[in-house]
Amino acid sequence: MKTEPRLDVRLFKKVEGFTLDASWQMGNELAVLFGYSGSGKSMTLRMVAGLVKPDAGRVVLDGEVLFDSPDRRWVPPQGRSFGYVGQDLALFPHLDVARNIAYGLKGVSKDRQRERVEELVSLFHLEGLEGRRPREISGGQRQRVALARALARRPKALLLDEPFSALDVPLKNELWDLMREIREQFRIPVLLVTHDPFDARTMADRIIVYKSGRVLRSGSPAEVLRHPDSPEIDTLLTGWRESAMGVA
Repeated sequence: MKTEPRLDVRLFKKVEGFTLDASWQMGNELAVLFGYSGSGKSMTLRMVAGLVKPDAGRVVLDGEVLFDSPDRRWVPPQGRSFGYVGQDLALFPHLDVARNIAYGLKGVSKDRQRERVEELVSLFHLEGLEGRRPREISGGQRQRVALARALARRPKALLLDEPFSALDVPLKNELWDLMREIREQFRIPVLLVTHDPFDARTMADRIIVYKSGRVLRSGSPAEVLRHPDSPEIDTLLTGWRESAMGVA
């Protein structure tokens, strides 16, 4: 019997007067790392992805140990089964949409690349844009291309660093609908960084609240909001109230 996907994280790192000391777990859910800017959310995501090496700790995905400081185990980013989308999307400006997506399939046969790109173009509603370069498509379409590339190899989990921060509300809502499709299609854990309470409340199964490099609270939205005893939780609660009144 297949067990539910699980990500276990324990991280410690000191850098330029800032100390991150955070531990949390998530299952097959969409978890949001929420907190004010500078609280350590993006640093956590980059360490989970293997882009930054922690000073100490442990990262385990589906039973596979990706980092363990006592055992001196370190799996480089290319060896980790994560899809990753950073804030800048990192699309190649000289490659068209199809080739940007296919870049996530390096080492796969040309025929299989072509088939997989066609599948992803359809899934992400990019038909007719395959030959265009990033500068020739809209911001929302660029987000879709980045997500398609990140999911091309069918990773075990998807990591997103403030993917919708530069988008207006209608486009953000459209992409949240797409995230629901991704969750249904791929059925993998999704870890998303945001400091926007509207983003956090829209989709989160779990909210992990950061404060000054530490985890203040982790749980379902209802559990996290049960005791609004910090500015971070109060910000989330205010976001929920405003959204309920139709404020955007």
